[in-house]
Amino acid sequence: MGATTAQSMQKTASAASLPSGAKTLAAVASQAAQLLQQQQQQQQLLQQSMASAVGSSISHAGVSVEHIHVDKALLQTIPIHAVQLDALVVMKIIKHCRELAPTPVTGQLLGIDVQGSLQVTNCFPFTVVSSGDADDAFSASAPLEPDDAKYQLTMLKCLRQLNYDVQTVGWYKSADLGSFWSQSFIDTQFQYQQSFAQSVVIVYDTSRSSQGNLSLKAMRLTNTFMDLYRQKRFTMESLVKNKLTPSSVVEYLPVKIHNSHLLTAMLHQMEESAAYPSLSMRLSQPTSSFKSPIPTVSTPFTPNFDNLDLGGDGRLEKNLEYLGEAVDDHGQEQWRWQGWSRNYAKEQARIAQQVARKRADNATRAAGGQPLIHTEDEIMVLQQSLNKIAANEPSRLETLVLTNQVDVYSKQMSEYGAAQLSKMFLVKALAK
Repeated sequence: MGATTAQSMQKTASAASLPSGAKTLAAVASQAAQLLQQQQQQQQLLQQSMASAVGSSISHAGVSVEHIHVDKALLQTIPIHAVQLDALVVMKIIKHCRELAPTPVTGQLLGIDVQGSLQVTNCFPFTVVSSGDADDAFSASAPLEPDDAKYQLTMLKCLRQLNYDVQTVGWYKSADLGSFWSQSFIDTQFQYQQSFAQSVVIVYDTSRSSQGNLSLKAMRLTNTFMDLYRQKRFTMESLVKNKLTPSSVVEYLPVKIHNSHLLTAMLHQMEESAAYPSLSMRLSQPTSSFKSPIPTVSTPFTPNFDNLDLGGDGRLEKNLEYLGEAVDDHGQEQWRWQGWSRNYAKEQARIAQQVARKRADNATRAAGGQPLIHTEDEIMVLQQSLNKIAANEPSRLETLVLTNQVDVYSKQMSEYGAAQLSKMFLVKALAK
């Protein structure tokens, strides 16, 4: 029990130093350094007291407790293969993201890892403060910054007093048409997985969810990318050596929504008090009337007619606009790297020519019995200058990020376009 308390205190302190939003994790961690140090001192004292108690027989009131043996197999970490979200967590995420849409929001995920299944049982949003004027506090264009780490630590303490899970298992963020790939997104998830290896990020797409299908994605960075990110060396050579491709940056995990037994029983007991209109009557009405034709008060399980929307709100055009911007940014990164590659090839050829000429001069003078005019140190200086140019190779991290973002936009357009074409053919057939 004491070890569990110590672990909980450690997770609470580490969770308080985690960031959100536009502010980096390093900035928030610096604010929570003093709080973290105090928690670590308390943890060390607790571990010392536990070490003196565990491992020896205890006699109390005539009851003897022998040495405690723990199966080491139970302590091994099993890789995450699925994410289970409680219905309460899903509702909290949806409510937070929709209330502040289209402003990106983030929050903390709390739960526990059970045999490779990450069970998320609770969450809370990160507070944001506006750095602009008071009139623009609720404007979508107003710059927002996350609150300090003290708020997160206080929130976790309050949840622990209410007997909620306070172990940090990741974070969530909102997105608009899949626009979530960025270097700050990668850095935030990296810091989470550094603190807790099983951490995941849940991405909720507000635009796609408004089309009638809940869009929740669970992902985490792969071990190969984590090892390469620690080195901060995203060169073409390192990518080829580690066989890292844009598709191997993150791994997607299946998401399962879990309801408690009481909630499941309540849903089965609820009965509809009004019959739905017939199908022929529904199809005779325009699609614009599908949004609110049935009173939801009398019918708890109202069917979702958002899937029948013909998509006249410009989602496809907006997706094309985002895709064009991502392709332009990707082209700029490619042009920058190709410029460096050309300069490196020219410098390499020039230095190789100079080295060959100097070695040839030395060989000619050595054959004639004359002293050498070019020393090996002089030749090594030329090669070292080439190494300096190689060290300035542009990072390929941004290219990996943009490639994944382009892939997301392309898949969305393909799925959305196929669904819209099917609806149009259906409407054409019904109109005959």
